[in-house]
Amino acid sequence: MTRAGYAWIVTEQSITGNALQFAPEGLLAIKLHGGTNTSAHISDALKVVAKGYHSYLQTDGPTNSGPPQHCRTDVPWESGHIFYKNMVEAIIPHGSIGRIEFDSSGDMIAADYKIENLQNGNLVQIGSWMAGSDPVDIHKPNSIVWPGGARTPPVGFEISNHFRVVSIKSHPFTYVDPTLDDGSCLEDDALECTDHEGNAKCCSGFCMDLLVKLSTKLNFTFEVHLVTDENYGAYERINGSTTKRWTGLIGDLVDGKADMIVAPLSINQAGSNEIDFTKPYKYRGFSILIKRPINTNNLSQVVRPFETKLWIVIFASIHLVAVILYLLDRFSPFSRPKRNQDEPDSCNISQAVWFTWSVMFNSGVGEGTPRSFAARVLGVVWAGFAMIIVASYTANLAAYLVLDKPKGGIMGINDARIRNPSASFKYATVQRSSVETYFKRQVELSSMYLFMKDRNYKNAQDAIDALKRDEIQAFIWDSAMLDYEAARDCSLVTVGELFGRSGFGIGLRFNSPWTYKMSLKILNFHENGVMEELDSKWIRRQNICSRSDDQPRTLEMSSMGGVFILVAGGLVFSCFCIWVEILYKRKQDAKKRQLDLARVAVENWRSTVKVRLNFQAKLQERRRAGKMLNQVSQSSAAEKHNGVQGPAALEKEMDGTMPACLLSRRSQRSKLPPPPTAASRWNSAGHSAAMQARQPLYGEFELKERV
Repeated sequence: MTRAGYAWIVTEQSITGNALQFAPEGLLAIKLHGGTNTSAHISDALKVVAKGYHSYLQTDGPTNSGPPQHCRTDVPWESGHIFYKNMVEAIIPHGSIGRIEFDSSGDMIAADYKIENLQNGNLVQIGSWMAGSDPVDIHKPNSIVWPGGARTPPVGFEISNHFRVVSIKSHPFTYVDPTLDDGSCLEDDALECTDHEGNAKCCSGFCMDLLVKLSTKLNFTFEVHLVTDENYGAYERINGSTTKRWTGLIGDLVDGKADMIVAPLSINQAGSNEIDFTKPYKYRGFSILIKRPINTNNLSQVVRPFETKLWIVIFASIHLVAVILYLLDRFSPFSRPKRNQDEPDSCNISQAVWFTWSVMFNSGVGEGTPRSFAARVLGVVWAGFAMIIVASYTANLAAYLVLDKPKGGIMGINDARIRNPSASFKYATVQRSSVETYFKRQVELSSMYLFMKDRNYKNAQDAIDALKRDEIQAFIWDSAMLDYEAARDCSLVTVGELFGRSGFGIGLRFNSPWTYKMSLKILNFHENGVMEELDSKWIRRQNICSRSDDQPRTLEMSSMGGVFILVAGGLVFSCFCIWVEILYKRKQDAKKRQLDLARVAVENWRSTVKVRLNFQAKLQERRRAGKMLNQVSQSSAAEKHNGVQGPAALEKEMDGTMPACLLSRRSQRSKLPPPPTAASRWNSAGHSAAMQARQPLYGEFELKERV
């Protein structure tokens, strides 16, 4: 590069000191007038300080505090900014090195420079440039020596700093909105652009902000228009002929209709053969967008943590353990209380079931606890089992209710329904795009390309609308734009891993001198966080879905409906149980009343039979007494006839010596009431009245004791 045909233009630093001996012959250097004159610089510096301090004292100095005593103090100088302002506003029209004037940052805006040429190892002044004068004054143009010893300047070309920029409508990278009635844009950061018909529009978005930042840093101007055919670009035949040409964005650049492409244009090998790509300003890949499956939460959500077989085993275990607890407590010799102790007996089967259920739900067991040691050992083991089961259920239920993610209809690009296309599952992409080119060039994806070829849409928005209308089941496109759409519409979701990874780059003419500059500036933007700011402004801010897939979601009524149904089922079952208890109690009471009536009837029958038996016994005794009396009478008459005392004398004689039970009056035999009938036996009131009146009933008699 030091031979003829090249030009070297350097600053003063490259020709100062030892650097001059390594400088190539024929270079041009710009040098500050008096730059090596130290005394001149000191003299001009003192003039600036004196004038600035004089201005400070004349205006604000007396009313402000003085400077600090030393530079290492932590107390700031309150009037320091006023002093600095007076310094930078000081102007020296005729200084030792020329006019001295500063801008607000303290940099010199008025300086005189010399232009020197390195000839035979010596610097020769060939011109000058003075502040305020645009053209460079070259004293002797023919005396300049160029690299390689040439006397004529090298042939060069002019680099334009004005670009015709082409873009395409693609949210969130480029928004296209109509202008207001007065021709202005609603958004302050929107740029004026034209569509393919020449109508004024307002363009904004990620790419437009990036374009503005690049133009500011690289000092170029631009004008923006939208691509005519609304395609990204594909190399294809024109109207069925054998001639091929590029369409879309790349076509506008190749055909000379544009100088730069600022759009979400994928960097690929096919495009690199025709245009230059800068370094990627955003890295991305291809992804798949589908409709978010409807959440499968239903009223049986609370039973999802365990499968059906496990629920059956748990319920069977509860009752099996209850039965074993009852048997252990029933047959244990230590489960019954000792004599004269008020302790409860061993628990029954109902108490055992209540105990197992209470331990399972971690509720207090107030009564019916096992008494035997063997049963209590089993109870402790059951408590440990219940703790593990409840903890496992709680953890799984929390995962199902809070972190449950809807599963996509497909798993990614390697899903069988993608790899094996069928009419039941349709998917598509955008026509003449990098995604279509990717599938076209991949041999293993050729069947997918042929399936999508006739189904692809003109732009991404049409494909997304078709996905929402269920015309297609999946849309394959750039991951950055699909993530943006999924963030704006919670009914959509991206699935699978990224494939076809690359990046978005700015397109320039082939071998453009701006490619390297823009690539360096884009890398600088990545390092300084500019790209992160643009990403936060245009992509992340649009997330209206408050919850991401990695965050817990808010529980809905459909998630907890099963709990309320469980309570409602418990209420219904409790009401059924109380109804059964009432019916059972009524039946038991009716049966008890029947038993009481039967018991009363039996008692009455027994008393009646007993009375009759007593009556018959007394009647027989009377008969025996009558027979004895007749015998005594007959014997008395016989003795009297034989000279023995009569009955009366004998009776008097027998008083006090032989007791006898006789009826006082014989006539009372005829006055006794008749035997009771069936109706009189059931008349308890009449019976009690007769007993109170002490009236003799049938079978009663008066006893007389004679001694």
